Amino acid sequence: MSRRREIEAKLNAFGEIRDILDAMKNLALMETRKLERFLATQQRVVNTIDSAFQDFASFHQHLVAGAERAREVCLLFGSERGFCGDFNEAVLASLEGYLVKRDDASAGLVTVGYKLSTKLANDPRVMARVDGATIVEEVEPVLTRLTHTLHTLLVGSGSLRLTAFHHAPDEADVSVRRLDPFVFGMGAPRRFSSPPLLTLHPQVVLTETVNQYLDAHLHAVIYASLMAENVRRLQHMQGAIRHIEEESARLGLRRNALRQEETTEEIELILLTAESLIAR
Repeated sequence: MSRRREIEAKLNAFGEIRDILDAMKNLALMETRKLERFLATQQRVVNTIDSAFQDFASFHQHLVAGAERAREVCLLFGSERGFCGDFNEAVLASLEGYLVKRDDASAGLVTVGYKLSTKLANDPRVMARVDGATIVEEVEPVLTRLTHTLHTLLVGSGSLRLTAFHHAPDEADVSVRRLDPFVFGMGAPRRFSSPPLLTLHPQVVLTETVNQYLDAHLHAVIYASLMAENVRRLQHMQGAIRHIEEESARLGLRRNALRQEETTEEIELILLTAESLIAR
């Protein structure tokens, strides 16, 4: 009896865990549905900004080519919460491979996401840590904190070269995205015979366009990373739920077998008692 009760207690615990995992899975599923709309819209914004910047740069190469080069800063986009497999480990592995190829020991790191930051808690290369987003509505505050952090680093360093490491929903490997509009605009082909009509000085237009370029691309990176994180979490939850279902089924069979054994023992006890009474 005690063994069967122990199994029933485990089954009840599995049921409670299953309910929690179902809730987490549903939340991840809801976020992926919301992010699908944001990703499509943000990609159109990125394409528009890229096209406008290239049109401007194709007629003002002297401004683009004159940009300073400075210390590289790697932006690492990880997860704020857990239950998403090797999401953060893959970002760190991609970073180390990238730095080995470039043979650059001076690159600084900026981490986005609590879980990722804890893995680099004592790394001297980390220049700043930013909390990540857990839902779509938190993306804007995260971006505000990140841009403020980058502005602070820019003031202290004079100039930065940004490289983003992040997951993308439809890619197995970590994406490495160079967020350098000057390199992007170098050698841009002229699609039109006449330069764009400007109402501001080209240098002012360049500054504002660079800001828009970085804002659009950082939005896209954060949305893509959050989408990939929720997809990973959804897969992780589904795997955990499937494992619990299999374990519950196994324990259910064992419980039924123990119940049959107990029933058989009770029947045998009744028969023995009856025989004893008849013998008397």
